[in-house]
Amino acid sequence: RTQTQAQHTSTSTMVMVTLPTAAALAALALALASPSASAFAPPLTACGSKQSSSFVQGRTNTVVASMTPQLVASALPPALSVASSSATTFATSALSSSPDTTSLLLSFSDQGGNLAGTFFQASLLPYLAFLYFLGFRGNRTPDLGNFGWQYLLLFVLGTIPSGIVTKGFYGESLANVDWLHGGAEALLTITNVLIVLGFREAMTNPNYSASGSKFKQGPKIVAGLGVALFAVAFAFGTSLGFEAHSPFLFGAGNLPQDIVTGLPFVMHSEPANALSIPTWAIHFSSVFEFLFAMDIIWKFASATDNPKWKGLTWGMLPLHASGICACTYHFFYNPSSLQFLVELQAFFTLLGNTTVAIAAYRIAISNGWTLRELNPLPKSEVSPEGIAIDEAATLPYNVVTAKESELQLAAKLISLTLASSYLLKYGELAFDLPLTENGIAASAIVFGIPAITAYLYYNRAKEEGGEPFSLPSFGGGGEDGNGLSMADVKKFGVAGTLAYVLTELAFWAVAFPVASTALYQTTGHWPDVINDNSDRTAVLAFIFTGANIARLLVPLRLGAALALAPWVDENILNRDGDSNISDVDTIDKSP
Repeated sequence: RTQTQAQHTSTSTMVMVTLPTAAALAALALALASPSASAFAPPLTACGSKQSSSFVQGRTNTVVASMTPQLVASALPPALSVASSSATTFATSALSSSPDTTSLLLSFSDQGGNLAGTFFQASLLPYLAFLYFLGFRGNRTPDLGNFGWQYLLLFVLGTIPSGIVTKGFYGESLANVDWLHGGAEALLTITNVLIVLGFREAMTNPNYSASGSKFKQGPKIVAGLGVALFAVAFAFGTSLGFEAHSPFLFGAGNLPQDIVTGLPFVMHSEPANALSIPTWAIHFSSVFEFLFAMDIIWKFASATDNPKWKGLTWGMLPLHASGICACTYHFFYNPSSLQFLVELQAFFTLLGNTTVAIAAYRIAISNGWTLRELNPLPKSEVSPEGIAIDEAATLPYNVVTAKESELQLAAKLISLTLASSYLLKYGELAFDLPLTENGIAASAIVFGIPAITAYLYYNRAKEEGGEPFSLPSFGGGGEDGNGLSMADVKKFGVAGTLAYVLTELAFWAVAFPVASTALYQTTGHWPDVINDNSDRTAVLAFIFTGANIARLLVPLRLGAALALAPWVDENILNRDGDSNISDVDTIDKSP
């Protein structure tokens, strides 16, 4: 028990360090409101809105928001104030070196309220809740895996000042400055590797519970070196002569231009802002690593005898979709006409951070978490609940035999990454689609790939004998449980049915104005759904997304219909005062 309390003290210390850091990041995000700071969705990329230019010269993205060094320094805790001071000083010098600093600062503030920035800002709070519940000692979350999820905050801390510098020094967004873009995304790749290694070893190493990780502090040291290398590149890259479209890692692996133009299938040349092979590799490795992480966390349910861990895999699906949004945006060379992809990426980030927070909460609740855990005062050493949680926290994992070694898994990842990077970068030159800025094709990619992933997990859960998937409800499961269903609405007869129809019509009556307003806030113009195909696609994409979110709230919509039914009966169907539902006083929901 003493050892467990010591571990809990260490975890509490980590939370005390993480929360002030996260508060500083919240201040940064609120002040910057930058779409280049692609919040917390693995695997995603930093990308922002853009104004069209020629394909040869690339396209100029708009990065938003401004912040003074004093604000950054006051927001950060002392441990990070030195690094923050250096970063913001460099950002300020980059901005001041621009020929028109005032216009740049205005361009930042003008975009501060756009939809993507709002979503990214709002995604911080649920992610902090996710980290808190995930780190609950009763969950037995592997230390390295937990560290990986926390490490993601450094990715955010890197992308925010990078976005300022790329706009101030180059007049571009982070998505178009390949050497900084790839460097920032590398921090996300490290995050996913830490998560995979941590959860995988806990399940496959029989000595893990007794002696701890066989990797010791190695992965954390490498992760720290990754941050240091990025910081050095960020601080000195411009003075070393790196230009806006200088490739990440000097373009290692890029095919020579004469070879590319000589390929028989090439139909067009690449624009200047096309991603290099190293940057594409970073993106694809993040996507594949995240899929590996979803699979391992699903299996972690067996290692802990807690099926609630499978809920975390389901919760990670929107974050997977966020990453697909980013890659799709880069596939089309970051066009402003596909700005809705950036908004969708931000929305999926917010949704995903919320769903993983809910999943982590369910895991913590199942392992004994109560509101007493929020009490900052020292816990009683003789509390029965505390003793039970401490004992559960020391239980060993159910060891699973690994089907492949870490070396084989790494080889698999590298092979998939390189093959995908070359195939996409040079294969898309055989088609005009990337230059058409086709919103329908982009939407098909964004929704299609995550849908396939969800379908695979649906069948997987079905084959394992458990309930494949269930939507959250308010109290139960219809007639067989204590929840609401259409049968309850039908008890009100015609009034209930009409009330339900009215609630559905209300959604669709609101959907189009909301989607149009969102497009206006993003692009500065109201949608022309009759003559402009891109506007029509963007509006439909927003409505489609909203409709799918509304599907998650079916019990709430049923409740609204039930509440509306008496009014419908009295004021629409029977205005003469003869009610058809006077006998329906209550709904019997007894077991």
